[in-house]
Amino acid sequence: MYKVLLAVDMDEDRAALAAKAVADLSGDVEVVLLNVFEEFNVSDGDARIASSELYDDDDFPESVTTAAQILETAGIEPRKRREHGEPTEVILEVAEEIDADSIAVSGRKRSPAGKAIFGSVTQSLLLSADRPMIVATSD
Repeated sequence: MYKVLLAVDMDEDRAALAAKAVADLSGDVEVVLLNVFEEFNVSDGDARIASSELYDDDDFPESVTTAAQILETAGIEPRKRREHGEPTEVILEVAEEIDADSIAVSGRKRSPAGKAIFGSVTQSLLLSADRPMIVATSD
């Protein structure tokens, strides 16, 4: 059995793109569908909010539902999982924990300046992963 960690963010189109790429894999495929709620702390004078106050591990975004439906239509029953933390670190930790054969994500087009300013989870994973990556991109 080939085990894939499919990591999706909040974007339904990118989740669908990545799910279709995984659904197209041949053979017996097991999928763990992961969404990471990004950790943050924000303060504005006296008011302060932390992501841990908003995080709910059962509150999956629509992107997870979209990806799960695509996989289920292809005959793959994904195991859904939600975590809280820094996305790249969590994705790599979960991949190690479940002993994934590969990590699947969907990239988005960004300018070089956009990558430098905002970073890129996909880019960080490509540079840090110790296993094969499946990166689905649109035209």
